[in-house]
Formats: sequence, C-alpha cells, structure tokens
Amino acid sequence: MTLKARIQDDMKTAMKAREAERLSAIRLLMAAMKQREVDERIELTDADIVAIIDKMLKQRRDSVAQYEAAKRMDLADKERNEMDVLMAYMPQPLSDAEIESMIEAAVTKAGAVSLQDMGKVMGLLKPQMAGRADMGAVSARIKARLGR
Repeated sequence: MTLKARIQDDMKTAMKAREAERLSAIRLLMAAMKQREVDERIELTDADIVAIIDKMLKQRRDSVAQYEAAKRMDLADKERNEMDVLMAYMPQPLSDAEIESMIEAAVTKAGAVSLQDMGKVMGLLKPQMAGRADMGAVSARIKARLGR
C-alpha cells in the first residue's frame, strides 16, 4: 500500500470514528499533497509525500515555539496534536549509531577534509536521511566532525 493510499484510508477511518482533530490534521496533509500535485502536474511518490510531511512538521515545531513564547498553550497543544498525527506517516527514525556511521561513510566517499567540503557531504546524506533524521542536527554533527 502506498503512503498516499494509507493516508486516504486513515482519513476515512477518522471520519467514521468522528475524530475531529485527527481528521483535521489529515485533511491539511491531503490539501498540501493535492496542491503540490496540481502545481507541478505530477503524481506524488512516497518520497515526495515524506518531504511534504517533513516540511509540515518543521512548520509545526516553529509554531509551537512561538505559541509557547506567547503563553498560548492551547494553540501549542493543537500544533503538537497535529505533529503526532503527521509523525505516524514518517519512516522509522535513524538511531544515533546509524547517523554516525552514515556520516563517516559520506565523509570518506566525498573525501572531505575541511568545513569547505560540508556541501558535498550533505549532498550525499540528504537523500538517504530525508524524513528519518533532523538535518539540522546532522549538519551540526558534520561540522563537528570536519572541524576536528
């Protein structure tokens, strides 16, 4: 079953179960997927959908931080609930050991020796880690590794 079909099935299930918050989050995701399909005139692959979800999760994290700073816990909780629904569609996250080994392999493959080579390493890692690791944290690890 494709990720798109799974999301559509979950939307139907949420409708039948009258889960308003879950249904709302799934509808937001479906709208973002449809928008991208219409704009680019393509059929989305699972990787495309994961990229959309990843972007939506990042937006939610930013919103939670802003709402908490403004002492609006009700809105922050709503965003967290949406994040929980979206996280269910993300692939299994990578462990710290897996991330470290992938970084080492990419550094070796790219022949990276300084921070100037960071773009090469990130270029190799991004397709492999998309949706499975926080790329900001991975970037920090690469900087630490190349800065030695």
